[in-house]
Amino acid sequence: MMNRVAILCSGQAGQHAGMFDLVREDADASQLLDAWPLEELCGHPLSEILSDERLLFSNPIAQPLVVAAILATWVAVRKIIPKPVVVAGYSIGELASWSVAGALAAEETIRLAALRAKLLQACITPDQPQQMMAISLSQSLIQMADIQPVLRAHGFYIAIEVDEDSVIAGGLLNQADALEAAITAAGGKVTRLPIEIASHTPWMQTAVSPFEQAVVASNIKTPSFPVLAGISGARLHDKDAAAPMLSRQLAEPIRWQAVMDGLNEAGVTMAIELGPGAALAKMLKTRHPHIQCRSIAEFKSLAGVKKWVAQYTDV
Repeated sequence: MMNRVAILCSGQAGQHAGMFDLVREDADASQLLDAWPLEELCGHPLSEILSDERLLFSNPIAQPLVVAAILATWVAVRKIIPKPVVVAGYSIGELASWSVAGALAAEETIRLAALRAKLLQACITPDQPQQMMAISLSQSLIQMADIQPVLRAHGFYIAIEVDEDSVIAGGLLNQADALEAAITAAGGKVTRLPIEIASHTPWMQTAVSPFEQAVVASNIKTPSFPVLAGISGARLHDKDAAAPMLSRQLAEPIRWQAVMDGLNEAGVTMAIELGPGAALAKMLKTRHPHIQCRSIAEFKSLAGVKKWVAQYTDV
């Protein structure tokens, strides 16, 4: 059987108390998790973070935490799956995807994630807190082509293009009620996300240059397999592409439809999501039903992961 495996790296919003339980089954992954500087970077012991939902979803903690979850899971599962042909990451997951591809050391990636969170956090002024919201227009009188003026009238911008009729938008919290009322009145649906920062919108523009400089200064190497760019879906093979793409996505929308289509164009037959969530696997399965998609978060054991992978590959 032809093995064409893709790795998907989760974004924020799926954190939970048991997000490292399966990873701890693997001795190497567990040892690395204990060695990584999470307490130093997050300001709290991991056990305390996992028992406090407020800490779990605090942006300065959530970003390095999610990256650590992805990379620890990768250590645990890379022995039981075929070598991937491509990797893609959603928001903060895109940074982790370069490490999965072998271009960045895990600890350096986690430190970059913490810096990324700090730079984004600095874009928020005390008098203008921010909010991310998922918006579905499937039943709405507002068409996707007309959504931008509605969002901008309320201080919001498209942050992630999820599908033809759904987006994630980021903007100012004090205008969120009015935007939600306008979308709901037109028949759309709004879900507020537990993310306190308007990532991938112009509100984050001042973070772009310093983060690009940090990635340029890192010890990044050529990836072992292509990484898909979140802002375009393009396949990246060159280490020099990492800095501009990872920095631009801080203030530009993620085009997740294009990423999913890029996976399909790469001939992917199986996609495995790493991290605390399962949203990426579900979205890809909906858009390209012929691709076998699962999230590691759906399994109760590594043995279960191995059994599922064996059904569709030669491993």
